[in-house]
Amino acid sequence: MDKTQPHPLFKLTTELGPLLVFFFVNAKFNLFAATGAFMVAIVAAMIASYVVTRHIPIMAIVTGVIVLVFGTLTLVLHDETFIKVKPTIIYGLFAAILGGGLLFGRSFIAIMFDQMFNLTPQGWRILTLRWALFFAGMAVLNEIVWRTQSTDFWVNFKVFGVTPLTMIFAIAQMPLTKRYHLDPVSLEASEAEAGDVRKG
Repeated sequence: MDKTQPHPLFKLTTELGPLLVFFFVNAKFNLFAATGAFMVAIVAAMIASYVVTRHIPIMAIVTGVIVLVFGTLTLVLHDETFIKVKPTIIYGLFAAILGGGLLFGRSFIAIMFDQMFNLTPQGWRILTLRWALFFAGMAVLNEIVWRTQSTDFWVNFKVFGVTPLTMIFAIAQMPLTKRYHLDPVSLEASEAEAGDVRKG
């Protein structure tokens, strides 16, 4: 089924909006109020995404579920540890899924990225490995930051550190996606030629 492609600004808003809500509410009130606002914003972003595109990305669903679970634990138990460890769980889960898939000869990065690229099998494997290592590194980094720095520093890092790091890493993968880009027209032509050979 074809998915409606939203305007880039809409996609950016649904991805960064909840984080900005989290940042401003924490600055105005405290981490617990920010956690509640973050949960509401995450749900609102997923609903908006579905209303506009009739589709919610897998990564957004997984992230949303974990945010709701760990956010609820944070509020019910009044323990900020849960919301701080939440990114570690998300990054660790993504790294495990991608790395585990590679062990079985599968590249799940296409599913996670909603098939943004059309790459050769080797290209998918390399891209998957790189993102698995990136997510593993981000999980370790989050643990270091929240365990050694103040809550406000961690919130700032989460909003103004993680996002730029992720964007820079994603941009750095563009040469790889160009190198291993698979031309659909060429692929169809090759398959057609192979079919003719088999028929002959």
